[in-house]
Amino acid sequence: MVRIAAPFRRSRPSRSSLEHVAPKQQPSRSRVTPRFSSLLHHRESPRDIIIRARHVFAQCLHWSSSSLDSKQVGSCWAVHLDKPSLLEGSSSVRSLSLKGGEKLHARRILGIGLSGRDTDGAHKVFDDMLTRRIAACVANKLSSEAVGLLCRMIAENIRPDENTFASVLKACSGNRIALHFVKEIHGKIVCHGFGTSPLVCNPLIDLYSKNGFIDDAKRVFGTLRSRDSISWVAMISGFSQNGREREALLLFCRMHNDAVRPTPYLLSSTLSACTKIDLFKLGEQVHGLILRWGFSTQICVCNALLTLYCRAKDWMSAELIFSGMEFRDGVSYNSLIAGLAQHGLCDEAVKLFHSMLADCLKPNHVTVATLLSACADAGYLRIGEQLHSYAEKTGILSDIVIEGSLLDLYVKCSDIETAHKCFLSTNRQNVVLWNLMLVAFGQSDNLIELLEILRKMQIKGIVPNQYTFPSILKTCISLGTLYQGEQIHSHIIKNGFQHNVYVCSVLLEMYAKCGKLDSARNILSRLTEEDVVSWTTMIAGYVQHDLFGEALQLFKEMQNRGIQLDNIGLSSAITASAGIPALHEGRQIHAQCWVSGFSLDLSIGNALLSLYSRCGRIKEAYSVFQKVDVEDNVSWNALISGFGQSGCHEEALRVFARMNKAGVEANLYTFCSAVKAAASTANMIFGRQTHAAMITTGYYSKTEASNVLITLYAKCGSICEAKREFDDMPEKNEVSWNAMIHGYSQHGYGVEAVNLFDQMMRQGMTPNSISFVGALSACSHVGLVEKGLKYFESMKVDFCLVPDPEHYVCIVDLLGRAGHLRRAKKFVEEMPIEPDAMIWRTLLSACTIHKHVGIGEFAACHLQEMEPEDSAAYVLLSNMYALTGKWDLRDSARRVMKERGVKKEPGRSWIEVKNSVHAFYVGDRLHPLTDEIYKNLGDLNSRAAEIGYVEKQCSLWSDAEHGQKDPMRFVHSEKLAIAFGLLSLPELIPVRVIKNIRICDDCHNWIKFVSKISSRTIIVRDAYRFHHFDDGLCSCRDYW
Repeated sequence: MVRIAAPFRRSRPSRSSLEHVAPKQQPSRSRVTPRFSSLLHHRESPRDIIIRARHVFAQCLHWSSSSLDSKQVGSCWAVHLDKPSLLEGSSSVRSLSLKGGEKLHARRILGIGLSGRDTDGAHKVFDDMLTRRIAACVANKLSSEAVGLLCRMIAENIRPDENTFASVLKACSGNRIALHFVKEIHGKIVCHGFGTSPLVCNPLIDLYSKNGFIDDAKRVFGTLRSRDSISWVAMISGFSQNGREREALLLFCRMHNDAVRPTPYLLSSTLSACTKIDLFKLGEQVHGLILRWGFSTQICVCNALLTLYCRAKDWMSAELIFSGMEFRDGVSYNSLIAGLAQHGLCDEAVKLFHSMLADCLKPNHVTVATLLSACADAGYLRIGEQLHSYAEKTGILSDIVIEGSLLDLYVKCSDIETAHKCFLSTNRQNVVLWNLMLVAFGQSDNLIELLEILRKMQIKGIVPNQYTFPSILKTCISLGTLYQGEQIHSHIIKNGFQHNVYVCSVLLEMYAKCGKLDSARNILSRLTEEDVVSWTTMIAGYVQHDLFGEALQLFKEMQNRGIQLDNIGLSSAITASAGIPALHEGRQIHAQCWVSGFSLDLSIGNALLSLYSRCGRIKEAYSVFQKVDVEDNVSWNALISGFGQSGCHEEALRVFARMNKAGVEANLYTFCSAVKAAASTANMIFGRQTHAAMITTGYYSKTEASNVLITLYAKCGSICEAKREFDDMPEKNEVSWNAMIHGYSQHGYGVEAVNLFDQMMRQGMTPNSISFVGALSACSHVGLVEKGLKYFESMKVDFCLVPDPEHYVCIVDLLGRAGHLRRAKKFVEEMPIEPDAMIWRTLLSACTIHKHVGIGEFAACHLQEMEPEDSAAYVLLSNMYALTGKWDLRDSARRVMKERGVKKEPGRSWIEVKNSVHAFYVGDRLHPLTDEIYKNLGDLNSRAAEIGYVEKQCSLWSDAEHGQKDPMRFVHSEKLAIAFGLLSLPELIPVRVIKNIRICDDCHNWIKFVSKISSRTIIVRDAYRFHHFDDGLCSCRDYW
């Protein structure tokens, strides 16, 4: 910004000073000369000379009114002007300094003033001299000097005319002028009566507009008594340049209605306004007017049309304009090159660059910088290197824009070494270049180099800006190095960026992703602006760490503050609703998406898929899926994983099959979700097929893939295959160890599970809460009470883990299974958390097994209070009474259950044979092979009895009830499923049966005998664990 020189002020001589130099008697020549003779030996500036001339002229006028004659006064005047050091050898009248020309002009003034006593004329000549000097300053672009002369004229009560004000305003138009100074000039214009003059107001409008004071320009425009084309041009271009494009277009329409003929520059400004706000149709209409008015050959108009059509991607129209131009300048080529480059048409932009060279036009730094940016975005390193050579040959390599564009090219093309060389070749005084190098090393996550660059910046005294620290913070986020990020935070505070919105948003993201949500929330609360990015980042941070309730609460606060919602915030809120799951809140946010216009956004669509699928809303999930424009694997994955998490495993497998049929490429997440669904349904065949697909696509080597395969085979009853998968893993993480430990525990191999847990710790792996659940469960299944309690204490003391309700359930089950019911009851009563239904259910189940009525009733009472509609409380209590022979109490429990409308889940078993799942109920006779099944069952009973099997009468019936019951009508479902499996499956294939409730003692004993007489492996998965029956033995060792 040009600094406006303070006007030189010199007041007119006061009356007292004039009296001092004007004696009462007529002065002699000798009296005047000594007064000024001493000044002949001093050099004065031209400015001081002109002021002294006016001062002497005033004295001469005073003396002329006395007895002094003109000859004496003239000699006095000559003394003041004839100074050889300033005037000798000067003959230029056009010079801005007071030389020979102004000396002669001053003598003419003296002649006018003394000969005819025409003092007004003499003053006018002086005034004209200042006016001409202002015009000379304007012609030589000396805006500060022009403003200073204007101030001086006003200070000396010289009245400027319209031309003077207009000249000064034009001189200032190319500079940034302070608002108060512009208003002072405006005030003087109004005071001198030129406030409605187009000659003065047109440059005033332009000055206001170019300095950003568009509302003041608009007021001046409104006061004009008449408007010429320059007035309209100044106002329309002012609106366009200050982001008020719509007002510019409305004013153009008004001008058109007033039948004012526009100028080419005005049409260019109008087209620019259309381009900025994407009103391409209106731009085409203006194009029609241009053709009608005959301005289609004007270069500035054609350039504006090129920019319009490039922005609209109307390449045909842009090419027609460009090819039809009789004369093209650099702006023409730059406009089209920039348009092509911005839309990714780098090849066409480069061809146009060569055409520019062929037209003998020298591309400037703007052209080369535009092409370099295009090459950077497209990854065209080779073409970028050619442009680098061209810039070096033409001498524009040192241009700051070229330096930045070259660095950007090499950084985006990942050529960090060349980028560093380019950086070292610059003068390195521009912070933008340092920031680009920070981005370069940030892409490779080279935190050491980043910190080194920051250190060198500090040494060289480069002042960082708001883009300096975020580059380092993003690397800290990528590497998870919170400590270094906190150090950068201290630098941010030292440099005063702690309230910068962009810097704070990245800081907030770092703390949120690194788990320091309290620090992130503190940064959010200190923000002075309501920044939507920061708020959505905080919501996403809560979602990332499964704090879904806090995420929804913050989302509601964001709405209450009136912060404009975006697609990221809405999708994060929907994901939080899916995580709870909160279907009602999710539907409300879905409605907001429609209102906000984001209903078709892909990220929101995928979030909605997760919401409805996780909530088991199959129809609504499919409805959203059909409306997603781009059905990528993210959308399919959302459906598959969502249905799997909501328990709709069969639906998840169907979606996976549809995805393969549609030809959508599955990724690792897809396969993992599908394998989990197969594991939950114990669908071994589907799981093996997916396993094969993972090998084919190359995902099999991934640790995550092996982890889900271990879970698959463990849940499908093939613990040997799970162990083989675990042993073949090249790298194991804590999830791998946990999956194998849980697999052993579920299959009753408690000792193996405990040994694997100890081996995990010996290899330096730190167990987490899930690891301890597996270890405690394993101890429970094999009765390792003291070891389990030791693990529980170690978890709290050695690993500082806070036990979850699941860990307390394991301890209650550990003590209860071992018969330590009083210890279990005491443990529950002394727990630091409130016991939940699962804890009371576990205690009641143990009391049923060990026939402890007192503690059992205590647990049942609490369980019925917490879940009065849960059938387990009534069934377990009824069975406990039956096992202890309390038939009246058994009947009472069943009656209460019936009165409350609670229904017991019937026992049911499933077996898969030849890719078809067969289901059986108690005494089921609906199967097509019922006769063969019951015949085989009778044969198995006879053969088992021969080697010692004795059927246990149902202990839940009284003696009277046994006499009334038909045993064949109450054959348990697992016996029917096993009989069918032995009939249908080849001998080498194990019989795998799934049951929805706990297997009874008699069935457990029967299956052991059947496995021996049939020489078959039978695997039964009940509601609690797996039982592997082989050669008359069970893996649980009859402890379950």
